[in-house]
Amino acid sequence: MKILRFLLPLVLVVLAGCATHRQEANQGGAYIAQDTSRTVDLTNPPRDMWDRIRRGFAIPNLHSERVDYWTDYYASHPQSVLLMSQRAGKYLYYIVDELNRRGLPTELALLPFVESAYDPTALSRSQASGLWQFIPSTGLHYNLEQDWWRDQRRDPVASTQAALNYLTYLYDLQGDWYLALASYNWGEGAVKRSMDKAESQGIVPTYLTIDLPDETRNYVPKLQAIKNIIARPNKFGIVLPNVSNTPYFTTVHKSRDMDIAVAAALAEMPLDDFRALNPSFNRPVILGRHNPALHLPLDKVQTFNSNLAAYSGNLASWELVQPKRGESLTTIARQHGITVDQLRAANALSNRTTRATTALLVPRQAAPSSGVQFVSYQPQAIDTPKREISRPAASVRSTGRNYPRREPVARTHTIQRGDTLYSLARRYNTSVDALRKLNNLRNTSLSTGQRIRVPGADVQG
Repeated sequence: MKILRFLLPLVLVVLAGCATHRQEANQGGAYIAQDTSRTVDLTNPPRDMWDRIRRGFAIPNLHSERVDYWTDYYASHPQSVLLMSQRAGKYLYYIVDELNRRGLPTELALLPFVESAYDPTALSRSQASGLWQFIPSTGLHYNLEQDWWRDQRRDPVASTQAALNYLTYLYDLQGDWYLALASYNWGEGAVKRSMDKAESQGIVPTYLTIDLPDETRNYVPKLQAIKNIIARPNKFGIVLPNVSNTPYFTTVHKSRDMDIAVAAALAEMPLDDFRALNPSFNRPVILGRHNPALHLPLDKVQTFNSNLAAYSGNLASWELVQPKRGESLTTIARQHGITVDQLRAANALSNRTTRATTALLVPRQAAPSSGVQFVSYQPQAIDTPKREISRPAASVRSTGRNYPRREPVARTHTIQRGDTLYSLARRYNTSVDALRKLNNLRNTSLSTGQRIRVPGADVQG
């Protein structure tokens, strides 16, 4: 029955042809519209993932000034839309396939555009993380493990399952996708209180009539704007990347400890590409006892398995050690043949930390001869309120009109606690060497408050 419930609007779209039905709402000239002017040909298989997504649209369209504003905004940043779409290409098949399996509207596959700009490493000021921007408590409620070793909020498979479970629950609770989406953004309790307040005032509680914070009021219009562009990219002069309607990755499980750098090498993949599919791991080594899920491109699985079977070296060059009470990082680093900066990076320690208080991850051998990089995972911190993180090129803030204004693009970065050259290179789509050369850095040490130059003019916040 759930499948029929979500597919019925799509069937009506096809049968209605060019008919358009609009239901007006008495709030600021906004109205909800079931726009069926686009005929969908279901007699042929989808041409690509974008075509497949369009065929599954089932949430009524929203028309308002906010929708127009955000549609114009995204359309005026075609390079940023292209970048987000390219990121999405790795994950879209899996997400849309799962939406189809559950009978959910395919608009939901566009929600990570709004949430995270389809960056699985995105992190908000309130610590919402991953493609779907789960805060820690909600992530734990939906069984997303978060510990020193890994954070499944960043895992594209685990987080997608959790997000769709949560969205299904919210829709069943509200019976309305706009209210369900508002609850996903603001919290179901907050939306319920706002609905109760409207009812007490004799107002029928809908997304358009209840009181919402600016961020949530703009939330559905942002999603509608992305939907408008994906529905008719040519109309807005947007070029979408080719994303085949075929699986991009699959998952394998391994029971042996393995360095992330070694796993990438076995798959014959660049380390950054491997991390893009496996961003949940916090440390440079993956523990076998976790029965880790490694996501690999389909065309790399046989390569990975063949190279693993033939590999005779150490799969893991890291181990945990328990320092003596009060032992300095300098002493421990010297004992294991690495620098203090490398020790801090591997254990996500701040530059202010000078002594060990807990077990530390250290290399098993003095020299990183196997090509292991002494860096830990650093999520891409974004200085924005919860969920207000998905925006092209320029950052946005609310103005007196409740619409965001565009700010000038920055060309420098102020070092924050936890920043490393490696994390900054990932954030600004460059390399550690390029950053060092641009700033005449002799080593990888960074100080909080230090300002460094970053290449390129289009800085992603």
